[in-house]
Amino acid sequence: MTTTATTPGGRARAAIAARTLRTDRWWLAPLITFLGLSAWVTYATVRVFMHKWFFVEEFHYLTPFYSPCLTERCGAAAEFGTPLPNFFLIPEAAFTLPFLLLFRLTCYYYRKAYYRSFWLSPPACAVPDGHKSYSGETRFPLIFQNAHRYAFYAAVIISVINTWDAVLAQTTGLGLGNVILWINVIMLWAYTLSCHSCRHIAGGRLKHFSQHPVRYRFWTFVSKLNTRHMQLAWITLGTLALTDFYIMGLAADWFSDLRIIN
Repeated sequence: MTTTATTPGGRARAAIAARTLRTDRWWLAPLITFLGLSAWVTYATVRVFMHKWFFVEEFHYLTPFYSPCLTERCGAAAEFGTPLPNFFLIPEAAFTLPFLLLFRLTCYYYRKAYYRSFWLSPPACAVPDGHKSYSGETRFPLIFQNAHRYAFYAAVIISVINTWDAVLAQTTGLGLGNVILWINVIMLWAYTLSCHSCRHIAGGRLKHFSQHPVRYRFWTFVSKLNTRHMQLAWITLGTLALTDFYIMGLAADWFSDLRIIN
């Protein structure tokens, strides 16, 4: 005998006791996301509080995790002064890290990623939410997701600073570190410009693209990047970690930089 339940619209449907009828490995994607993000956050947290091995003065390699470097520990890496005290709980890039974190946390893709993998809200399509109630992004703390556009502006400034770091490093010659720095900068710009907010800024509220050819071309470019927003989000996590690890290895004398042009 089939048991029925009533939907909000008054229609009857079968009452299914099982959590989901999906027979595929729907849990694999959120599990991989959980492990990947957890590993990256752990690595980044450890690195920003190490307070060492972040700068190679000979080639002016500065890891993006410490840029701009703003404490007295920075030494020659302090291109913008040292307004921060040498306190253990204050990272060298304390002025920029909160904005970068806000930009990533409020990113549309990352919302989907950590909602599903950390909050199970929902963990996958056709799988019930792990919470009994959901108020959307209208209450604390999720209401701060609406600050994404403002975090985008800050991310653009930080990308400019990272580009400046790559330019300064280029003045010392050309090595593998320079190549890694530029790859990271290019990927960061691609991820930042592929942001949904950037796409809206470029073409939003325009009634006639023909009257705004420059904005239309930029909107078209950003729209193409936007289709790769998820991939760029993960690629930049990889390039950031690779750049930081390479510079850390050089600063710690684990290996030498492969020089192409001295």
